[in-house]
Amino acid sequence: QVTGYLDDCTCDVETIDAFNNNKLFPRLNELLESDYFRYYKVNLQKPCPFWGDNSHCGMRDCAVQPCPSDEVPDGIRSGSYKYSEEANNLAEECEEAKRLGAVDDSLSTETRQAVLQWTQHDDSSDSFCEADDIHSPDAEYVDLLLNPERYTGYKGPDAWKIWNSIYEENCFKPQNVKRPLASGRGDDRGHTFYKWLKGVCVEKRAFYRLISGLHASINIHLSARYLLQDTWSEKKWGPNVTEFQQRFDEVLTRGEGPRRLKNLYFLYLIELRALSKVLPFFERPGFQLYTGNSSQDAEMKHLLLEILQLAKSFPLHFDENSFFAGNKKEAAKLKEEFRLHFKNISKIMDCVGCFKCRLWGKLQTQGLGTALKILFSENLIERIPESGPSYGFQLSRQEIVALFNAFGRVSTSVKELENFRNILKNMR
Repeated sequence: QVTGYLDDCTCDVETIDAFNNNKLFPRLNELLESDYFRYYKVNLQKPCPFWGDNSHCGMRDCAVQPCPSDEVPDGIRSGSYKYSEEANNLAEECEEAKRLGAVDDSLSTETRQAVLQWTQHDDSSDSFCEADDIHSPDAEYVDLLLNPERYTGYKGPDAWKIWNSIYEENCFKPQNVKRPLASGRGDDRGHTFYKWLKGVCVEKRAFYRLISGLHASINIHLSARYLLQDTWSEKKWGPNVTEFQQRFDEVLTRGEGPRRLKNLYFLYLIELRALSKVLPFFERPGFQLYTGNSSQDAEMKHLLLEILQLAKSFPLHFDENSFFAGNKKEAAKLKEEFRLHFKNISKIMDCVGCFKCRLWGKLQTQGLGTALKILFSENLIERIPESGPSYGFQLSRQEIVALFNAFGRVSTSVKELENFRNILKNMR
């Protein structure tokens, strides 16, 4: 039922589906499986800055550090990176001992040196996110391919509290305007809410839609990689149509589901636009996706540029010039509010009780924050010299990894929607 044009855009759902599913998604997937993009450094131990009763999910799906690891070798600069050959040799035993979906932070020998090199490439002035201090003793590299985003069983009051805090306190919404389907409230089918949303400026409306799109994307992943069977002999993951319908079916969600999915497409357009804008930064001969394997690095840079050129070729880009375009003083104030609200949301990720969900929540908010940073740095990007340092505009390796993996998640959501559509069609 999600078809046609998107609000505030000249683009339609069908154009995005065809472009993503046939052209971009397969190439992006290949890029994200490469060494440069699969290792993300994250601190999962930071305390929640907003409330004290930060209860951690005790379910096995949410567990962290499942495999034993020895002392850290001298080859890695900080004592924070967990690695041991013994742990890798015990991989099979680890698999047995590993709890379902646990965060697996073992690193292979080849990556140790590369990891050391990467840290030298990190020099960032992050603006939209409360980024983790990657030099903190608690920050560790996580292999994203070993820790896929999927259903963990983390739900109920704790999960609701996170999203409620994001929507109620950080989406510019007044307290007297109630969200549609928010639990325990008299619902007027969202009439008051959508009247309010229509009346606010395009920036505040976009902010809400980006957060709603991110929420929808995460819910699609949980429905598409659901634990269908859990026995001692095997665990089977796959699409759960009932779960998907509960979150997105027009009738079951009283019209909310299709709106959520349209917001997902809006998020796709914003992140795609950022990729098309950042091409000059990556095109410079001096920029490398450095891992230490020179032939693979060159190959991956070539693929990366291909993806960015493809992003640039998209025919119906979102026009971000409508953002912060009015009175300069008012626009600057609004932009700062926008930035601070988003920064707050990135901090809320440290309150997520499930570590697997926290990992992907932090990565996706940093990725979206990096996309916003790019869109609001257009003048700086245009002035980047072909050689030498890119004064004024810089992306750290962390931001690059987050940007592409976050877009990879949204791209995967659009692809998974096609899959759910086909399943539902066959069920009729």
